[in-house]
Amino acid sequence: MTQKDTTVKYSLSAIKRKVSRGASKTRAGAPEAPRIDDDFWKRARVVMPQGKTSVHLRVDSDVFDWFKEQGDGHLTRMNAVLRSYVEAHKH
Repeated sequence: MTQKDTTVKYSLSAIKRKVSRGASKTRAGAPEAPRIDDDFWKRARVVMPQGKTSVHLRVDSDVFDWFKEQGDGHLTRMNAVLRSYVEAHKH
């Protein structure tokens, strides 16, 4: 089973047109994000993610099947669950 990509990109002007004709679920008075200026990019730093370790892991079949049924990226989601557990228990 493959998950259909549902990401849609719109230009700001297209979004404003949709809002003006009532075709958008975005609130008409919703604030726009602040502009990112040159100063932001001068302070920005590249952060490299930590490496990954390949492991052989035995998990219950129903747990694995549930994650896999959610579509592509199931191993990434399993890692995210483990990461949130680790972060919750660090503090």
